Amino acid sequence: MKLPARFDPTGSSCAVLVALLLLVPGGAPHAATLAVANKAEATVSLIDLEQGEVVATLPTGEGPHEIGISPDGRFALVTNYGTRERGGNSLTLIDIASATVVSTIDLGDYRRPHGVEWLDGEQAAITAEANKALILVDVASRKVTLSIGTDQEVSHMVALDPARGRAYTANIGSGSITVLDLGKGARESNIATGDGAEGIAVSASGKHIWVTNRAADTITILDAGTLQKAGEISSEGFPIRATATPKGQVLVTRARAGDLAIYDAHTFEELRIVAFDLESMDVEERLFGDRFGNSSVPIGVIVDSEGDRAWVAHANADVITEIDLRSGSIVRTLRAGKEPDGMGFSNLKVTR
Repeated sequence: MKLPARFDPTGSSCAVLVALLLLVPGGAPHAATLAVANKAEATVSLIDLEQGEVVATLPTGEGPHEIGISPDGRFALVTNYGTRERGGNSLTLIDIASATVVSTIDLGDYRRPHGVEWLDGEQAAITAEANKALILVDVASRKVTLSIGTDQEVSHMVALDPARGRAYTANIGSGSITVLDLGKGARESNIATGDGAEGIAVSASGKHIWVTNRAADTITILDAGTLQKAGEISSEGFPIRATATPKGQVLVTRARAGDLAIYDAHTFEELRIVAFDLESMDVEERLFGDRFGNSSVPIGVIVDSEGDRAWVAHANADVITEIDLRSGSIVRTLRAGKEPDGMGFSNLKVTR
């Protein structure tokens, strides 16, 4: 099995917006694309970040939850999780530049695919919740090439550790992470972190694994070398996702609090809280319903390749917030489809 060589995670009003953005330090819009999975309508929105508008909406399988972007930025791989009643078992492959669905990959007996990360330009690692497993998929041949059992409940998100040839899954039901050796194709260990372990990220330095324990309202930080606990942070408000930036920060969305917490990846210090002045819309057919009151339910969070900008998807408000990480200021709000969650950033534009 090949191991990864690298990882990466027009109207007048628009003209005014662009002009305002250019007044913000480092505020020029990206000539790039944001892919957004809309869970409640089985679509992916492709947003042109220079225009700040959706330029294409493409169909997926039921319940698209997460998106992985290939290392060259060409493809978006979408996990079709399914609904409460029906577990999904497929992936949707999208060509970003042409804004087309390339193929639907049938996963057969592997059901409820969720977290996704590309290992290289050919393979992707996917969590299969219903199978308590991490599977490797050859995207070109559309085949599952390996399955590694986690033996844990609700293996949800996945993060990669290229320096050690590992993958880690966060297991909500078991309150743990699973350490997986990709070279050997075997599980190394399961490590308890806290109730509702869901979000997971490896710091840019590769030194630490960050795990958000949503039910415990804590963040557990593990030493990636020893797999021992290096720290724990109280983070009230249902910490649900984590992503590491290239510039030494870790971003955590908190669904109940309706905000984004930003931490120093080295000192574990809380740097700032970005509050969102957004309220929940109609809650019908949304995963969390009215569980968090008027919160916009921020879940998905990603950063650009430089680590200067971040985007947060608000599942109960149908918008995406763009944040300048240098100042912590909210730059603009983008529209997506119904119940946006997982996202992917590509340096390519839609050119069709």
